[in-house]
Amino acid sequence: MRLDGLIAEAGLPVSGLLIEAVGDQATEVLGITMDSHDVRPGDIFACVPGRTADGHAFASAAVSDGAVALLCERQLDVDVPQIVVSSVRRAVGPVSDVLSGRPSLDLTVAAVTGTNGKTTTCAFVRSIFEANGWKATTVGTLTQRRTTPEAPELHALLADWRRAGGRAVAMEVSSHALDQHRTDAVRFAAGVFTNLSPDHLDYHQTMEAYFEAKARLFEPGRVGVAVVNRDDSWGRQLIERIRRAQGDDHLVTWSPDDATEVEITPGESRFTWHGVRTAIHLGGRFNIANAVAAATAAAALGVPADAIAEGLRDTGGVPGRFQKVDAGQPFTVIVDYAHTPDGLAQVIAAVRESSPGRVIVVFGAGGDRDREKRPLMGAAAAAGADLAIVTSDNPRREDPEAIIAEVVSGATDRSKLLVEPDRASAIAAALATAQGGDIVVIAGKGHEKDQEIAGRVFPFDDVEVADAALRRILGSRSDA
Repeated sequence: MRLDGLIAEAGLPVSGLLIEAVGDQATEVLGITMDSHDVRPGDIFACVPGRTADGHAFASAAVSDGAVALLCERQLDVDVPQIVVSSVRRAVGPVSDVLSGRPSLDLTVAAVTGTNGKTTTCAFVRSIFEANGWKATTVGTLTQRRTTPEAPELHALLADWRRAGGRAVAMEVSSHALDQHRTDAVRFAAGVFTNLSPDHLDYHQTMEAYFEAKARLFEPGRVGVAVVNRDDSWGRQLIERIRRAQGDDHLVTWSPDDATEVEITPGESRFTWHGVRTAIHLGGRFNIANAVAAATAAAALGVPADAIAEGLRDTGGVPGRFQKVDAGQPFTVIVDYAHTPDGLAQVIAAVRESSPGRVIVVFGAGGDRDREKRPLMGAAAAAGADLAIVTSDNPRREDPEAIIAEVVSGATDRSKLLVEPDRASAIAAALATAQGGDIVVIAGKGHEKDQEIAGRVFPFDDVEVADAALRRILGSRSDA
């Protein structure tokens, strides 16, 4: 595609992003990348200013590797055509969209944003789409390196899915992605808001800024229909904002209480939604809420009730989300990604509801991230569990014991807390303590397959570690 045509089709002059176009605008371009290591001949290299590095510094290297043009915020002394814009981040999405052939126009793309529940809600949405006969995929935590990829990768993924005959996509959209314009120019048929509670405040600084990032998804023209949780206080703010700007024509609200006649066990939940009886293969009221969010979005997109019920029933287990580990032990073991104070409190409440036994929790908090939530995690565990073992999550470059001390500081009653910095030992201790009817929750890492300690990454899978520990414990008991 010619550079001048690309500029026009991406709407850079109309949006006010274009400052000037320098050089031969008849140059043919094939793709776009933000990573100088990924440049292919014919690409535009997008010079994105970052927190630690500025892409403008890598422009010459990118040209040496085959880039035929630059998308930049200032003219550079490099002998290729340059599209100079006021914000490269804001321009990358529309340019990537055009170069990929505007794939989201031909797909039904449902976005899910919020603090907790994105991955599970997307799994339900995808399954419902498939039950309705739509070939569907997911984009998110379980499928990509980032929850929401950068714009060039994201639009290319959508184009590949369209090329493969795909019809629909369920996409997790993170606050980072919205703040960094990664989803700009994606046409979302629906946008789901699950909830908002403290997380990522190392990045956003305040809950208000965190909310504003999430709210960008629902700005006029971004989603066909907004599907918002009216039981969440931030959700109610969002509902009022949408109504003031757009009226009710593109708004549907939902509540976890839309599910009635609820029956919950650790491995399954049954409920009635809008007169239709269905089930999911997950315990926990918060997972019923995720199912209701998915069902409401699908209904807003025209999926009939019977396909919605079938899709919910057909959704398999979601790795690291209320995932049972069963080696034949007389108690229940759940691995869950809960890594926020609210998420941890919800998981503890969910397992408390489904069993009369003790609740034993193993959890920690990540290093180099969001220190404010650490004491809140400790408070949530101490308030809800019968026994909580505080351990390492991903300490990264921080001292694990210092992180643990911050977590423990939030507990008013520390009699329920034990400390074991080694995560494998903490899991083994919790399982060795458990008795018949108890529930052990291993929280924080969920689907993750490694652990970062002192800047090094080691293999670590909570499910595998728990299963191995259970088999050792059961083996020793049988030998006795």
